[in-house]
Amino acid sequence: MFAKRILVIDDERNLCAVIKVCLEHLGGWQVLISHSGSEGLLLAETEIPDAILLDVMMPDTNGLVLLYALRINAVTRTIPVILLTAKTHPISSNESAQLGIAGVIAKPFDPIQLSDQVKVLLEWE
Repeated sequence: MFAKRILVIDDERNLCAVIKVCLEHLGGWQVLISHSGSEGLLLAETEIPDAILLDVMMPDTNGLVLLYALRINAVTRTIPVILLTAKTHPISSNESAQLGIAGVIAKPFDPIQLSDQVKVLLEWE
């Protein structure tokens, strides 16, 4: 069986490096990285990952705008998305249901617990 693939879309390069190491070594998954919303959307369309970790606040695009673009795209609409954010309430529960958010992971997070959080939110066993 092939390892699941997770796309991380976040402009913070150091944080992406930490996430990649944690998810690959502790979760056993393949991790793709994008540092911009436009590149992230293209990677999601071409690589079709099993899940996406999406930063809410990026300089080139708002993560929620990117999430909407993922949801209206026939290729990416069913990919589970977990939001990564420093905001306390980045999205209302109504918006979350409409956009099919798998969950929210607050920044800062515990790198050692990250893969377990992702497993729980995505119901991966």
